Amino acid sequence: MNHEMVETKAWLMGTLIAIVISVGGLVEIVPLYFQASVIAPAPGIKPYPPLELAGRDVYVREGCYLCHTQMVRPLQAETERYGHYSLAGEAVYDHPFQFGSKRTGPDLARVGGRYSDQWHRIHLNNPRDVVPESNMPGFTWLAKAGVDGQEVAAKMRALRSIGTPYTDEEISAAAAQVAGHNELDALIAYLQGLKFHGDTTP
Repeated sequence: MNHEMVETKAWLMGTLIAIVISVGGLVEIVPLYFQASVIAPAPGIKPYPPLELAGRDVYVREGCYLCHTQMVRPLQAETERYGHYSLAGEAVYDHPFQFGSKRTGPDLARVGGRYSDQWHRIHLNNPRDVVPESNMPGFTWLAKAGVDGQEVAAKMRALRSIGTPYTDEEISAAAAQVAGHNELDALIAYLQGLKFHGDTTP
């Protein structure tokens, strides 16, 4: 097969490109499914509790991932600022994971425990009250929206169907655990859970 024949027939060139991409993708992706470090939870990583799960959904719904990553790269400048670099095993219960590459705001992979719940409440209501130079919008409506316990339980059942190990007891208790909480509480719970749980030895 000569170059002229390939270059003058768009359908043939497209087919060959698709084959090359498919083979390359298989070679790169398939082995990952057999590496324990990718498919097994990192030490200390457990499925999200009901309130954190609801908060994660708020985080995704409000587009927080558009400005914040949750992936500390293994570079000195990043680990000095944010902490231990991210591990694949930390995201096994994230559907989808929040790694990303856009940083209008700081990376949040290790934000849990760095600030108090009250700091987060003030920051999410009006970011400039605690970070004067911030261009982040306020999320004042979150404190007025309750968390639906039945919806959280349904999400846990759905996640269990794709491999997240929630028990029947955990799902049954979900509604009671989120009762009386609003979406702001849930989002703060999620943010406070974003921390490194494992051994810090590289």
